[in-house]
Amino acid sequence: MSSSESDGMSDVEEAARAAANGDDSSNQEENGSGTDVDEEQDGQAENGTDVSKSWEDLGLIDTLCTACRGLKWKAPSKIQREAIPLALQGKDIIGLAETGSGKTGAFALPILQALLDNPQRYFAVVLTPTRELAYQISEQFEALGATIGVKCCVIVGGMDLVTQAIQLARKPHIIIATPGRLVDHLENTKGFSLKAIRYLVMDEADRILNMDFEEEVNKILKVMPRERRTFLFSATMTKKVKKLERASLRDPVKVEVSSKYQTVEKLLQYYLFIPARYKNVYLVHVLNELAGNSFMIFCSTCNNTVRTALMLRALGLAAVPLHGQMTQNKRLAALNKFKSQARQILISTDVASRGLDIPHVDVVLNLDIPMHSKDYIHRVGRTARAGRAGQAITFVTQYDVELYQRIEHLLGKKLPEYKCEQDEVMALQERVAEAHRTARIEQRDIEERKASKGGKRGANDSDEEDTEQFNGVRKRLKPGNAKGGDRGGRGGRGGRGGRGSKRGRRN
Repeated sequence: MSSSESDGMSDVEEAARAAANGDDSSNQEENGSGTDVDEEQDGQAENGTDVSKSWEDLGLIDTLCTACRGLKWKAPSKIQREAIPLALQGKDIIGLAETGSGKTGAFALPILQALLDNPQRYFAVVLTPTRELAYQISEQFEALGATIGVKCCVIVGGMDLVTQAIQLARKPHIIIATPGRLVDHLENTKGFSLKAIRYLVMDEADRILNMDFEEEVNKILKVMPRERRTFLFSATMTKKVKKLERASLRDPVKVEVSSKYQTVEKLLQYYLFIPARYKNVYLVHVLNELAGNSFMIFCSTCNNTVRTALMLRALGLAAVPLHGQMTQNKRLAALNKFKSQARQILISTDVASRGLDIPHVDVVLNLDIPMHSKDYIHRVGRTARAGRAGQAITFVTQYDVELYQRIEHLLGKKLPEYKCEQDEVMALQERVAEAHRTARIEQRDIEERKASKGGKRGANDSDEEDTEQFNGVRKRLKPGNAKGGDRGGRGGRGGRGGRGSKRGRRN
């Protein structure tokens, strides 16, 4: 082959030709694939990984098998064993498996193999409900396809449209997108079309097909070819999925490795029944009891996420918030701090409840109980992933009993109570109450700062609560540190009241 012909081919086309000639450089990489994962083997076996079945047994080519071992995926999980051979046969698939069981690999590997067989740009679209999950799936595709030069493009809200349009103009092989932003590009980006797409994947399909995304999904399906493969994957399924199954899948095969809604066996689940007024005190007690672990705390609202993070910081605990009102760059920064273990506590709304794979999460705390019981499955699935152990504790107040009973009904079992010594918990009451007051004052400062900026600039700064510049709150609260002006005066008075007379009167 001449050099000019070689220059005109994409990386994937070159890799496809090399694979056809038997030159997939698997021998060169073999040394790198012998990673020692024996210590994880037992756990993986318990999590549905059959170590007697290899990646080659599923029908994958050597290049992809080597890539799997390079990621320390020693052997396929249940969902991968069931789904990959069917996908390689060209079947449409509905995959139902508990969270943390390797669903991303179950659809990524067949797509990459099909891409090698028939290289083309705009080959597959993966739809996800959250931006963070889109970036994570992109990382998985790029890691698995590193040796074959796969180009991915992430299209999500909160990022610059023009920059994304330029990325799309380069014609990536795989597009990972949230439905709303993909529709924006279909309607506004010249030259962009999905007419040639060969594969459509909906990850967390039940969430994508709910009312929030229904209109966008219908628009996307209308501009896609009927001759395509469609994969739906989730830990939970709904009637909407059955509706789409009839509408846009051709003779789909249902791969169901869990017959009911369930969590992995190595996840220890508890509930903690508490008075609503002492919820923060119990939270701090549990964090102290389980100190040294990595925590994800779920709250129901953005405001509560920020307030809880500020309260924990005031107590000297390194916490970072993550919620939907932050800009995308700040959301990614918060997630990266937690992933790199620079922070041990991530406090989030349900924006982080689905699909995110952060291996070192030891404990999930449901500070606010989820309104929909299926969301519980996704939240607690952030821990005990890929055969590891984990804990989940759900805080249940007198107002949450009915919601909690729905969760137990969904799981089909009663959860044990997490035992706390009430005297030890109440000993923290004063410190937590003071930190909570501090957090409320700081949150009010942030809101005033936003309001005073207003306009477009205010919108850009709307997520400044994610930065960690607000630990000086207690300094401002000290008498003598109030620097004139309305805000400083209020901070000083609040601090003196909190430390002195008010506490005396309450006790």
